Amino acid sequence: MRLSSHYCHTCSANARPGCNNNTCGVMSVNPITGITAMSELAQDVLSIRSTQGSNPGPMVRVPQFLFTCAPSLLLQNGLPGNVQGVAGLGHSPISLPSQLVSHFGFAGFAPTFVLCLAPNGVMVFGDSRYYMLPDVEITRPLSYTPLIISPQGEYYIEVKSIKINNKNVLINTTLLSVDKRGVRGTKLSTINPYTVLHHTIFKAVTQFFTKELSGIPQVKPVAPFGACFNSKSLKSSRVGPWVPNIDLVLHDNHVVWRIFGANSMVEAAPGVSCLAFVDGGMKNDGASIVIGAFQLENNLLQFDMARSKLGFSSSLLFLKTSCNNFNFTAVP
Repeated sequence: MRLSSHYCHTCSANARPGCNNNTCGVMSVNPITGITAMSELAQDVLSIRSTQGSNPGPMVRVPQFLFTCAPSLLLQNGLPGNVQGVAGLGHSPISLPSQLVSHFGFAGFAPTFVLCLAPNGVMVFGDSRYYMLPDVEITRPLSYTPLIISPQGEYYIEVKSIKINNKNVLINTTLLSVDKRGVRGTKLSTINPYTVLHHTIFKAVTQFFTKELSGIPQVKPVAPFGACFNSKSLKSSRVGPWVPNIDLVLHDNHVVWRIFGANSMVEAAPGVSCLAFVDGGMKNDGASIVIGAFQLENNLLQFDMARSKLGFSSSLLFLKTSCNNFNFTAVP
């Protein structure tokens, strides 16, 4: 069975949607709060808009689409009020990308998906050419690094070192080694709002960044951040506040994920800009670095399962566009 469920769900009340007898029971979780509840496996038809990089295509149907029907209490905390459910993008047999690949087949549908976060961002399943308004094709600018999948189906990349202002930050590199069990290393997450760093990495990065930005007055930190500055003293640029760049040096010294001010500084309070990284404590039972949603914004990420690699653009703001400007009407 694709879900490996061994629990038969029964309903103590009258049968209704989400509560039926003799169905496969599975445990569902609110990814923000961590609250879990017993749910039942269900099946329906999924309709999704197609595109080939030109004009939007017709709606396509995926019959026998598997999902879990969970109690409404799971959506009551941690998620926006209009959220009706959670789409799983991890590497598992019934995740959304996996089911689309299974239905359409490898020949006509590459096991690839693109994530581009913004208030009006976009997701694209399958391989394609990606266009942004006003007239930018996001293909050649992509850099690539190996994509590592943990036993839990989470996505990791190898970060070998961190640079700020093109200078090496002294950190314990053993924390950066990707463990096959999903311990240590660097994980990508849309669940965490900001990047979480192991305490020793957080301390080193915060102190180094503050030293490189010594000309800007510091102010009292705003939780959960550790270093905050007077916003009025920061100059602006196309890619956010003019602050030292933070470089994640990946598997090769020439492959760098550069984090500009738009993804490193957050307006935590009126007149207060903070370094948007959070102290993850001294725990050694998870990833040492978890790249969160704020750092992923306006970065086009291509998850290529067939080749086990991640394509990334760094900030699209540098190209005078953003994830809000995805163009489905460009002619390839």
